[in-house]
Amino acid sequence: MAGGKGGGQGGRGNKAGSPRKGAAKGSGGQRRQSLEGRGPTPKAEDRKGHYAARRAASTARRAQAGGGRPNNRPKVAYKANRQISELIAGRNSVLEALRAGVPGITLYVANFIDSDDRVRESLTLATQMGIPLLEVPRPEVDRLTDGAIHQGIALQIPSYEYAQPDDLIARAHDLGQTPLVVALDGITDPRNLGAVIRSAAAFGAHGVLVPERRSAGMTAGAWKTSAGAAARIPVAQATNLTRALKGYQKAGMLAVGLSARGTVDLADLAAASDPLVLVVGSEGKGLGRLVEETCDLTVRIPIAAATESLNAGVATSIALYEIAQRRLRSGRL
Repeated sequence: MAGGKGGGQGGRGNKAGSPRKGAAKGSGGQRRQSLEGRGPTPKAEDRKGHYAARRAASTARRAQAGGGRPNNRPKVAYKANRQISELIAGRNSVLEALRAGVPGITLYVANFIDSDDRVRESLTLATQMGIPLLEVPRPEVDRLTDGAIHQGIALQIPSYEYAQPDDLIARAHDLGQTPLVVALDGITDPRNLGAVIRSAAAFGAHGVLVPERRSAGMTAGAWKTSAGAAARIPVAQATNLTRALKGYQKAGMLAVGLSARGTVDLADLAAASDPLVLVVGSEGKGLGRLVEETCDLTVRIPIAAATESLNAGVATSIALYEIAQRRLRSGRL
């Protein structure tokens, strides 16, 4: 009996339409519809709420607002927007930076800090410079400084806005002076860069040029070492140093490389009063081959035989002093 009843139900199911061959009675046809195709899957950009669709809509809005496609923007401008600020941490470091006039975005001070003369002076200088003060929990200062020794205080400084190589020549012309630019090749220590900037400002140079790659940039360390000079003299950045030097030469400037293998003593540099770009290499490697070949001539600083080479910052100071003296005597500062 059980077998016969089951067979009967199976027969009635086939007549009414089983789920495999048709909609079951009372289903309203929903099961049949669920098996029907819904057409090709839309592209991700056309699917509302999809990440790709939101990104495409955002791109279209930016393009409409800017009058063109965002990809047409200059790469330099995009890179500048990607730069991030830096933090100077520690009581001595922050105080020295503020004394030197390093620009600041925010001065972070930990809650319940054990104040001393350095902290009090830092707060006073920051207030005078219009730098906002923000009191935060000490763990937040730990997070901001990434574990560095901060002693409860840190100064956030903005990313540096580099000038263009041609801006340095324009600055000299605006001042009615003979152009003098210092170009650095392979200087990777920010403290050396800061020292060069300080010397350049002291001896009448109109700017410092650094390569975009394999070179120190305007970091917090460079700002500190410049002792505020970085706020008075521009630093330009070149994608290709050799190409930038050739551009200066086309503008009527003489490219003079400072090298231990120089063919002329610095004291005998007769062209010191002419439009000049002084090219300085690293202490270890000196000038790169292509850079040295691009220079119109190379000069050397006579030193004792026991001394192999001079620090780049010191060598630049000596060379700029000699050039400044010659220009002073010729009346072409």
